[in-house]
Amino acid sequence: MERFTLNADKREGTGKGVARSLRRKGEVPAVLYRGGISTPIKISGKELTKFIQTTAGEQVMVNLQFADGDKRLALMKDYQVDPRRGELLHTDFFEVSLAEELRVMVHVTTTGEPIGVKRDGGILQYGIREMEIQCLPDRIPGHVEVNVSDLEKGKSIHVGDLSLGEGIKILTDPGELIAIVTAPVVEEAAAPAVVPVEAAEPEVIKKGKKEEETGEKA
Repeated sequence: MERFTLNADKREGTGKGVARSLRRKGEVPAVLYRGGISTPIKISGKELTKFIQTTAGEQVMVNLQFADGDKRLALMKDYQVDPRRGELLHTDFFEVSLAEELRVMVHVTTTGEPIGVKRDGGILQYGIREMEIQCLPDRIPGHVEVNVSDLEKGKSIHVGDLSLGEGIKILTDPGELIAIVTAPVVEEAAAPAVVPVEAAEPEVIKKGKKEEETGEKA
């Protein structure tokens, strides 16, 4: 598993005022959690931004290198970004031990074009996009990659079909759907519109009075 090194330092004080002061200096407030204990720390904003952009949400272990020489191995659990300015506001790290298994969520991605799509015109639909696993930290995959090339129309892949290798236990429900190829939706042809025929108005026969021929008798 790939590792990154981030320079960190312990910080004094907490609260919004302290956080704003740190961000003005180009640093990001963070917290390192371990065994129910939280340690406030600070990390370079440039380093953190580069790390987040490089890993793109994958699970990657981090070597936190402190100014006093202390080193901690950790995983980034979460980070917050200002929705308007895009500024990195805060991050959370969870300290790990290489000798202890842990439970983590990893992203699920798919590769390949299903034969049911390419040959039969089916539609590839996705299920879950992340799953929970349990393993030692150095066995955590950055993501779980699922090849869907052999999926025929009407066929699917579920969590129970996956094997992630020795030492990695899948905790997500085996019945959860990963991907399925469905038949294309065929729209029924619309029935031709019925144009109502206007009934012909009945012919009105006007009866005229018979003109009586009148004449004088000779």
